[in-house]
Amino acid sequence: MDDGVTVEQYREALEVAHRHALSWLEALADRPIRPETDADGILTRLPDVLPDEGMPPTAVVEELADAAGPGLIALGSPRFYGLVIGGTYPAALASDWLVSAWDQNAGARQLTPAAAAVEEVAASWLLELLGLPAGSGVGFVTGGTMANFTCLVAARDAVVRGAGADPAAGIQQAPVIRFLAGDAVHVSMVLAGRLAGLGAPRTVGADDQGRIDVGGLERALAEGTGPAIVALQAGDVHSGAFDDFANAVEVAHRGGAWVHVDGAFGLWAAASPRLKRLVAGLAGADSWATDAHKTLNVPYDCGVAIVRDEAAMTAALGAHAAYLPAIMSVSDPYDRVPEFSRRARGVPVWAALRSLGRDGVVALIDGLADAAATLAAGFGEIPGLEVLNDVVFTQVCLAAPDDAMTAALGEWLRDEGTVWASSSVWRGRTAVRFAVSNHGTDAEAVRRTVDAVARGAAALGIEG
Repeated sequence: MDDGVTVEQYREALEVAHRHALSWLEALADRPIRPETDADGILTRLPDVLPDEGMPPTAVVEELADAAGPGLIALGSPRFYGLVIGGTYPAALASDWLVSAWDQNAGARQLTPAAAAVEEVAASWLLELLGLPAGSGVGFVTGGTMANFTCLVAARDAVVRGAGADPAAGIQQAPVIRFLAGDAVHVSMVLAGRLAGLGAPRTVGADDQGRIDVGGLERALAEGTGPAIVALQAGDVHSGAFDDFANAVEVAHRGGAWVHVDGAFGLWAAASPRLKRLVAGLAGADSWATDAHKTLNVPYDCGVAIVRDEAAMTAALGAHAAYLPAIMSVSDPYDRVPEFSRRARGVPVWAALRSLGRDGVVALIDGLADAAATLAAGFGEIPGLEVLNDVVFTQVCLAAPDDAMTAALGEWLRDEGTVWASSSVWRGRTAVRFAVSNHGTDAEAVRRTVDAVARGAAALGIEG
């Protein structure tokens, strides 16, 4: 191959990618959700040794698409409920392609002003939509785990500083930080705590839907002294339940604690006039984490870390060197995230919000909640099946009369391919969990889902 790269080569390669992308998107509504083969099967379709000679860009893209096709799972299907993963809006997807083509390192405001400005607008729109304090620091990271981590690092340094110690000396020299959460704390929060040097949180109890035991929290805070961080939850991964923010935040602040809210998918309820009652008191916290590729339906990867005190955020995460361009009076994007080099993740967020408008965001969130409620009602009509949780937002946990039947139903659904729902264990029972996250999960998708579950129950002999 000629070493010279031309604009025509970009055009030809992108046209091939465009053709394959459209083919994939056109098939999402009707194709089986499961992949046709596993990772080992895909490995047999790829060269195992790097050839000495290269290939033209168009041939590379064709080879990749052909080899990977059978191993793709239709995560963007309106009937994929296995994880909390949304689809992708057209404007968000197209803008993400531009982000790759522009290839801006969205770290320095002076160096990449377009990326910084678009993200700043997206950040201000998010704060307003979610009812969070104007002027809060907003960082765009890879996903929910890193959003939680980013906020916990800011919290850690702030409470250490508040205790009279220097965070720069390291956590080994700091007072012991009490890290508290409810019993249903999500694994991403546990991991984020470990990465931030806090360890796994001490759990203080929860009710039968996973909401933190506020009394248990109050007792735990009263038992000790020194800096503390409390993790609350907006949207339990099984039940969708929301913590009692008004009381939990008041108790935590009275105990001198920093309050962080893990709202990976549930934080978006704050944008809905109908559903914001679920998050009453949430804006009183000190930091919040969410994931735009979940409820907002933008492409991977796009977590959002929000800290009320931007100065605390930049003090914990900012780092400067003589060679880095900076505008001294304004914080840079890399002052609010753990990385120097990153793509402009906030651009697809801007595009999704601009495409939807305020009314569209509300319709999206209400529509997801309505779809979950309709699924639960439909499942309730199928003999032998039981909805285990109070369906308050977008999560539905379904069970058969015994755990073996429930596990078999989950396997049947995934093998049959119309629906993908994950199997889990909640409150000691095996459950098939449906997480409604895709903007395309409309009445027809719900009908097809309920029909598939009914067929599976009949095929397995599940009866009332």
